Amino acid sequence: MAEAAPVLDIPAQTVPIPSTISPQAQAFLAFATRRLAERAEEPDGGGLAASAEAALQSLRRRAEGFRGEVETIDLGEDAKLYRIVPAGRDAARASLAYLDVHGGGFISGGGEMCRVLAQLRAMEQVVEVWAVDYRLAPAHPHPAALDDCMAAYRHVLGLRAPEKLVVAGASAGGNLAAAMLLRARDEGLPLPAALLLLTPVTDMTGAGDTRVTNRHLDVTLAGGEDVLSLYLGQGDPLSPYLSPVLGDFAKGWPPTLLSSGTRDLLLSDTVRMHRALRRAGVRAELHVTEAGPHGGFMGSAPEDHELIAECRRFCDEAWGIQRP
Repeated sequence: MAEAAPVLDIPAQTVPIPSTISPQAQAFLAFATRRLAERAEEPDGGGLAASAEAALQSLRRRAEGFRGEVETIDLGEDAKLYRIVPAGRDAARASLAYLDVHGGGFISGGGEMCRVLAQLRAMEQVVEVWAVDYRLAPAHPHPAALDDCMAAYRHVLGLRAPEKLVVAGASAGGNLAAAMLLRARDEGLPLPAALLLLTPVTDMTGAGDTRVTNRHLDVTLAGGEDVLSLYLGQGDPLSPYLSPVLGDFAKGWPPTLLSSGTRDLLLSDTVRMHRALRRAGVRAELHVTEAGPHGGFMGSAPEDHELIAECRRFCDEAWGIQRP
């Protein structure tokens, strides 16, 4: 019988908000920490519905400046694709496209949230954005969301050249974006110019060091990891279409930017994905934010703005746009 591996027995400790981050980031962590303490006393187990509504209200305010066109395409099976065209694009950006896959733990983030986030992406990138409003778990477990993403990818490829397309996904959307490209490649479809994976879920087996070490540090995902099983359903977590980090990237893969934070529960998912891509010879950048929880500081801090600038630079390089 194999001897059990030793474990570190770490004494209880108090972890302060670091002075090494911006005042805005410190304020975000302070607010989120207080909110976690309040949730522990709430009878509904955390007031998640109220938190989601508060996040949507914030996003609405940030998207108030959007000017442009919004079109809704029916993908069938209750899935939709939003086409967001910002006003003021110059000639160099008129033929470009950005396909966005929203996060939300596979169980939320659709509808208005998906559309508003796409408007924000269009304002940041100043290009046409396509956003997949895929079916959600638990009513629709794997592979429903992935099937919807594939339908969206085929639709966009029918209208835009792959070298003019960037694919992006955050959190659960990062999982779906990476799985979608693995499946697209396996089915003989062309790959996009670049891929952005922002605090992605890349391993559905539950492996990864920070799944343990950051469990009580991540103020965003505290208590929320269990929702992944609602999407997994009867699927095999060892399948690359569920755990993209286990995929074979040597068969072809686009340049990829990955981001996470030192307090992100999924930091290990991001780091391991980065190393898997590098081992396969893929150009891959890794950006890790000091004290950043899952999803960063929700657009409230300079650290978030720096990451947005890095994403835009990376996309412009992929599209061949000369920056001043």
